[in-house]
Amino acid sequence: MGEIRAGGSGQRRRTGEELAAGQRRPTREELAAAAGRTLPDVIAPGLDVLFVGINPGLWSAATGWHFARPGNRFWPALHRGGFTPRQLHPSEQDELPGYGLGITNMVARASARADELTAAELVEGAEILAGKVARYRPRWVAVVGVTAYRIGFARPKAGFGPQPEPLAGARLWVLPNPSGLNAHFTPETLGAAFAELRAAATG
Repeated sequence: MGEIRAGGSGQRRRTGEELAAGQRRPTREELAAAAGRTLPDVIAPGLDVLFVGINPGLWSAATGWHFARPGNRFWPALHRGGFTPRQLHPSEQDELPGYGLGITNMVARASARADELTAAELVEGAEILAGKVARYRPRWVAVVGVTAYRIGFARPKAGFGPQPEPLAGARLWVLPNPSGLNAHFTPETLGAAFAELRAAATG
């Protein structure tokens, strides 16, 4: 208990850069058509950390991969924070449960920007998340976006880091939004924030 699990096999895998180079970019029409779609969770019982995005962006909805838009810093931060031994490409998201990790979203529907979501959607999403956590029993839940957490959980003064109240028996942590639009955090400081969570999750 208390250790992030190692995943993957000993076979040669393509690097994140190689995978990215081989992927076709969605067209403008494909991105527009992705609005309102949902993405399956990457989840399994008993995870060490379940990461909770705000909602899927259009790039993610078009590709079927969480945090897929180029410039999103979730996957680099996951590696910088010590959760994965190398930087995974979004298309490798199904490897995450092998590391004791998973991904879901506060709100299921995709949109071009997170600020298109209503407060009511975030509140309902928090309730759905609580039910999901009760079912899958992760040890930690990490909400990736403080504003969404404040609204969804009615915690207007919440900050980053560990939260005082649990969620359906799981410890709760708030991380910065890894979107490239979040200029308050550099790749280095974002990675450091993820590393703080990993230290707590493995302690």
